[in-house]
Amino acid sequence: MTPQNTSKYLDFALEMAAAAETPIMRHFRHCEADCKPDGSEVTIADREAETVIRDMIAARYPDHGVIGEEFGDAGSGDKAFQWVIDPIDGTTSFAWGIHAFGTLIALMENGQPIVGVINMPALKEAVYGAKGEGCWFREGSSEPQRVCVAPCDRLEDALISTSTIAATDLDPKTRQPGYRLSEVIRRARKLRFCGDCIQHALVCRGRIHAAIDPVMQPWDIAALIPCIEEAGGVATSLTGEREHVVFRGSLLTSANADLHAEIVKRLRPAR
Repeated sequence: MTPQNTSKYLDFALEMAAAAETPIMRHFRHCEADCKPDGSEVTIADREAETVIRDMIAARYPDHGVIGEEFGDAGSGDKAFQWVIDPIDGTTSFAWGIHAFGTLIALMENGQPIVGVINMPALKEAVYGAKGEGCWFREGSSEPQRVCVAPCDRLEDALISTSTIAATDLDPKTRQPGYRLSEVIRRARKLRFCGDCIQHALVCRGRIHAAIDPVMQPWDIAALIPCIEEAGGVATSLTGEREHVVFRGSLLTSANADLHAEIVKRLRPAR
């Protein structure tokens, strides 16, 4: 993939994210959430926004595959290029009328994420990146600024966020040994709860040093990887695997390899 082609796909992803803002913001604070069979929430805005994005892909790149949270996998298995969509990452926040949600759009080439957009319409902010093109932050109509992670080598100096206590040792519903979030809290300079894609965008911008997501789906992860890595950071599962990270079911993003390795070590479930 040449930088020219990568840039072309990034521009298209930004175009789709902008188009999805219309149905999303039309329903913001004016709709209720329903529960899907897996217990997650969905709104009319999720479905309408994903439909807008899918229609744009079908019109521009009919030979590309699509994986989306609301409408599944549209024949993507044998496609070299796959778009991965989460129309509203943070549906609970959206349904509660909280601004902390975003649209995630990624393009994968042969299973590797090469383009990622985190668009936060209620905040009027976007973080986006493409392989070889850097990571960028745009606020409102201002000119985009290239961003990078903030230096931090030690956990005791780190500002960290997590999206949930699910699947950790702090979760009373976890039957198996969970990730030891308590160990990270004990040693970090500061830890706060920050929802979904917002926290990883903050890592890209150097506002915090690491973000922990114990339970993730491919559409939650794919768009974040190019952004983090182009910002100079590290992205793996919570157990430290980078290979096939989109399908690993969890995500840790951080400022550098040393900090990352320490967090992975501290999170490792007790035997």
